[in-house]
Amino acid sequence: MNRAKVLGATVLAAGLALAPDSAAAQAEVGAQVDLFSAYVWRGLSLTNKPVAQPSAYISFPAGQASVTVGGWASIDLGTYDDPEDDISESGGVGSFNLAEFDPYAEVSFPAGKATLTGGITGYIYPNDFGLTDDFNTWEVYGKVGFDVPLAPEIAVYYDIDKIEGAYIQGSVAHSVPLNETLSLDLGALAGFSAGQHADLDEFGNPRAEFYNFAENGLTHIDVSAGLPFSAGALAITPVVHVQISSDEATKFNSPSNADEDIKLWGGVSIGWSRTLGEAPAEE
Repeated sequence: MNRAKVLGATVLAAGLALAPDSAAAQAEVGAQVDLFSAYVWRGLSLTNKPVAQPSAYISFPAGQASVTVGGWASIDLGTYDDPEDDISESGGVGSFNLAEFDPYAEVSFPAGKATLTGGITGYIYPNDFGLTDDFNTWEVYGKVGFDVPLAPEIAVYYDIDKIEGAYIQGSVAHSVPLNETLSLDLGALAGFSAGQHADLDEFGNPRAEFYNFAENGLTHIDVSAGLPFSAGALAITPVVHVQISSDEATKFNSPSNADEDIKLWGGVSIGWSRTLGEAPAEE
């Protein structure tokens, strides 16, 4: 497949994971930085060297709802000088290069044991190589999560600009206590394309100008394990992901390894949040 035509971006998992409870009575600000061995978005390998992914948000109450606005970015940390094995969002022109910026805004509100969320996010690529502003696009999304065992959630993202198709994701999560202070956070998700495909012709060539996946249907399954702990005001979570790829696009990991059924990557997330008007915690 032609990687130059594959539109890459992020779910904003870091920013959304920090979003406060929709019933919160006060405004909250937070920031997070993820340091990962690779950038994998919806099963797609967008960068196969280490990345730093900072994010920040502010959330405030609006009646029973909460409104959150924020931004997320991905920074290529390495130098991509091997065309046979390296892939980079920013074209591999140098290290410590801002490859992507995603602004977003969303509103969440409770509905019994469910939480409903709707929002919009942009995918902005500031470089002259790799993914450029030709690939900039916007998505609207809706999610419903349930406060029941395994915390099931279903999310639908619809590209309203370049791709004009939907991506659907279902997920579950469970926390296993290890002792009084530590727990093991387990998660699993499955992704599905519903219109974000390449529209392949009978010879396997893409007819769509912009697309994310080769075909519609199951794209990948991701299983993760994290070990969150606190260090002062910081929340630190080492995490590892194992992915089972289904779509030909999600099997791509590098020019020399374009048919990988299993992917493994991981890293650490470091987050901070504070309720506005709340006194800082004593050291």
